[in-house]
Amino acid sequence: MLYPGRPLATAASVTALDLPLPDADALAHSARLTRLIHDQIAANGGAIAFSRFMELALYAPGLGYYSAGASKFGDEGDFVTAPELGPVFAACTAQALAPVLQQIGAQARVLELGGGTGAFAEVALKRLLELDALPDRYAILEPSAQLRERQRERLMQRLTPPLFELVEWLDGPFGDEWDGVVFANEVIDALPTPRFAVRDGEVYEEHVASDGDGFKRELRPADSFLANAVLHVQRGLEQRFADGYRSEVLPQLPYWIQAVSGGLRRGALLFVDYGYARSEFYAPERDDGTLRAYYRHRVHAEPLLWPGLQDLTASVDFTALVEAGVGAGFDLAGYCSQASFLLGNGLDEVLKRIETIADPVEKQRRLNEVKKLTLPSEMGERFQVMGLEKDVAFGVAFMAGDLSHRL
Repeated sequence: MLYPGRPLATAASVTALDLPLPDADALAHSARLTRLIHDQIAANGGAIAFSRFMELALYAPGLGYYSAGASKFGDEGDFVTAPELGPVFAACTAQALAPVLQQIGAQARVLELGGGTGAFAEVALKRLLELDALPDRYAILEPSAQLRERQRERLMQRLTPPLFELVEWLDGPFGDEWDGVVFANEVIDALPTPRFAVRDGEVYEEHVASDGDGFKRELRPADSFLANAVLHVQRGLEQRFADGYRSEVLPQLPYWIQAVSGGLRRGALLFVDYGYARSEFYAPERDDGTLRAYYRHRVHAEPLLWPGLQDLTASVDFTALVEAGVGAGFDLAGYCSQASFLLGNGLDEVLKRIETIADPVEKQRRLNEVKKLTLPSEMGERFQVMGLEKDVAFGVAFMAGDLSHRL
């Protein structure tokens, strides 16, 4: 039994969304990816799972949003991440990670997942040097060739040669046994996520089908893997999903955690992302999930629009994240808001240094950065931070405002 979904946005709906139209070259790029997706749909019996659509839209080689060369960060891109605002976020995060690296010693490594423009690595390495906690290797796992080159150029220009020599770029997680830290800022929200719906007590999976030159969403019966994941989530909630409830679930998350932590024998995992504990993620009123699209700093609800030109993202179920981490052999170190994490890891020292800045313009810029990172109406409460540990002590980083009881 099929349930029809919404078609691709029309020109009128794009206008209603107040989105600027892409230029001709961008539309041509999107058209190439659109043809590829149509071919995949035809080869798979007329529809593909939404998670596969999202994977192609974001990561198709040379065409996907993250694997092509379009600008993504900053004023010219589609969104701004915490490290791109300035040095505060990375400096405080490095201070939180320094004790773990010091516990491990000279052989410690850092693996950063998705390096953005290289801004985080630049500030983190400089701060770790100040704290006498430099790792033996600092690896960036970056799927975008364009971003990898941008990171390399930035770090080569802004790091001293001894620091730059610590940095390497990987195509996958470390292949050997190692000790150290995995860090990921706004990475899990971009994992291709299945979408589910509950109809007449049964679990369905959202698919994408062709609709002329565009696409439409429709529901098909979920396989046992997805259905069991939805039932597992529902067992932990106070009430069953109402008929028609739609949302996202990541049944592949445990396998992803195992893959990125690889042969990590001793160390910590640190994740920063927007999301909720499970009871909040699947609140009855959030009955169409958390999926959204980002285009030119505008958030909208048309994920099938212009494949390859916009970011697709869903919030993180942090309860699922801790379940996956524990299943991979880690213990929960702590869970808190981004504001609490920064306050507990050196933000007071940062503010003291800001007060000494003589240039009033630069001083105000840094104060605005702190506000953006910490105010509840900005990133302070919407972003959450979770740490997982294995044979190290990492819990002190979460002592300010720990929310582990919510999980």
